[in-house]
Amino acid sequence: MHASDDTLVVNDVHSRLNATRVAPVVRPRDTGDVVALIKTAAAAHRPIAISGGRHAMGGQQFLADAPLLDMRSIDRVVSFDAARGLITLEAGAQWRGVIDAVRAMDAHHPTNRWSIRQKQTGADDLTLGGAVACNAHGRALKLGPIGEDIESLRVVTPDADVVTCSREHDPELFSLVIGGYGLFGIVIDVTLRLSPRRVMRRIVDLLDIDDAIASARRRAAEGCDYGDFQYSIDAADDGFLRRGISACYAPVPPNDATAVPDAHGDLKREDWLKLLALAHTDKREAFRLYSEHYIASHGRVYWSDTMQLSTYIPSYSEFLSASLGTGNSGLPDESLVIGEMSVPPERLPAFLAASRRVLRESGVEDIYGTIRAIQPDRTSFLPWAIGELACVIFNLRTTHTPAGIARTHGAFGRLIDAALDLGGVFYLTYARCASAEQTRRAYPRFDEFLARKHELDPRRVLQSTWYQHYQRLLSGRA
Repeated sequence: MHASDDTLVVNDVHSRLNATRVAPVVRPRDTGDVVALIKTAAAAHRPIAISGGRHAMGGQQFLADAPLLDMRSIDRVVSFDAARGLITLEAGAQWRGVIDAVRAMDAHHPTNRWSIRQKQTGADDLTLGGAVACNAHGRALKLGPIGEDIESLRVVTPDADVVTCSREHDPELFSLVIGGYGLFGIVIDVTLRLSPRRVMRRIVDLLDIDDAIASARRRAAEGCDYGDFQYSIDAADDGFLRRGISACYAPVPPNDATAVPDAHGDLKREDWLKLLALAHTDKREAFRLYSEHYIASHGRVYWSDTMQLSTYIPSYSEFLSASLGTGNSGLPDESLVIGEMSVPPERLPAFLAASRRVLRESGVEDIYGTIRAIQPDRTSFLPWAIGELACVIFNLRTTHTPAGIARTHGAFGRLIDAALDLGGVFYLTYARCASAEQTRRAYPRFDEFLARKHELDPRRVLQSTWYQHYQRLLSGRA
């Protein structure tokens, strides 16, 4: 096990609003290292936090003045079952590595070709353990969150026991770890259910939101497995949060020899940077060019796994400096802060109408946004996918000043209210903007969730800023 002796300030990759001083950062090599760390922490009455790709924005992976367990060095393939379509990987594996591991295993089993079912979109340097912790989702049209794709988990509990849990064996622990943000055990490895690897054809439509749900359901009925809707971000335009591009993906018949997957059909990094810059300076032109790109790609074909990979700009401040010339401006730092609210599909137009009012009145810029479908979560103890939902993602431009952060949090608070009033929910992975009342409305079992945490980890060995925030908030001590 490698540990850095120096105190280190860490932060989340995307919003950069969770700077936390930790000591030390520990990089375990195997399960034995993780067990030893938990025993040491428990004996010293010192809590620890767990991190992976560090993309969550709510403080789930950090805790001030505590050891930080960086799981990214535990990323090996454990086993592969080509007959059943199962692969077991260590929790620190990142998504490109997961896809590569499946491809490598397939090379030894040419009669069975497998693919991941889904991953988070927008970034790839996210760990498998992190996806389990937040019960992530991608852009599959017919799937629930990733917890529905998990066959079993191997976990080190707060008592330093190594246990295997699944729907059949220790199902409560299984349900608590999935979507439990690292509070009920440290995931060592994950057994994922795979799907056959297929060639997918992109089908593109330019739609108004009133037609988007019917279109998505029609495409799903026609056999499309993936899809999303990128909406117009120009608040001054009548199409704001109303007009958008739908891109769905349908399997190509296996006997179609003309369908050669396109390895370069999506936006290249330089094109994405151009669009991102325009999203700050000319939103209407950004949407026009984005629409042109996707309409031109109608009919192209892609592999079902690699089409889920993304172009991502990890350093927003570097992007601003390079693209907009803000490097020497003396202005405060800024970043994009994500929020995600979900509502029943038939209530999506009403939610977007409320969202238009909120964003126009608040003046907060929405730089990028998408709408995705999700099916119910039947696995986790604290489910966010409470039924068939339409998920709306906002990337709000946020200046790193008290006023700028308060403006973004205020806008998200109003968006959360709008979703809740329509029978929806907000996603806990992002910025901590919800009140106690909003949290309980969205997650009626949250108090029970915390109670089970206290029962199963009475010494509070596994903690985080996120956990401490909600513990205070729901006890009235925030």
